[in-house]
Amino acid sequence: MDFLARRRQAMLFAAVIVFTTSSVGYSQVPKAEHIAACNAEAQRAVSAGTTSSDSPLPNAKDRHRAAEARSTKGTDQAPGGGAKSDDPQIAGMDTDGARDPAYQAAYRTCMRKAGF
Repeated sequence: MDFLARRRQAMLFAAVIVFTTSSVGYSQVPKAEHIAACNAEAQRAVSAGTTSSDSPLPNAKDRHRAAEARSTKGTDQAPGGGAKSDDPQIAGMDTDGARDPAYQAAYRTCMRKAGF
């Protein structure tokens, strides 16, 4: 096989790899369905109370973000409503729920399960 034929085969192989693997990755931006489902799940978890063994426990970041949300009174919202964030695990969180560390923990856990 001559040099040009091998090069052509290598380029074709590289193109196939690039085009097939580009659609395999997960989106880093949650869709409206994910946001709505996780807000509903977080609401159920908070309503059920934190005594359940299935309820995620808030971490220090959840407590810190909740304190910030209570002090800013919802000024940092995404265009469609919900909390604005670069972190896909908390993006779109209900602004009222964002004031509760338990809600944040439940929402974050739901988003993680959804692949974010």
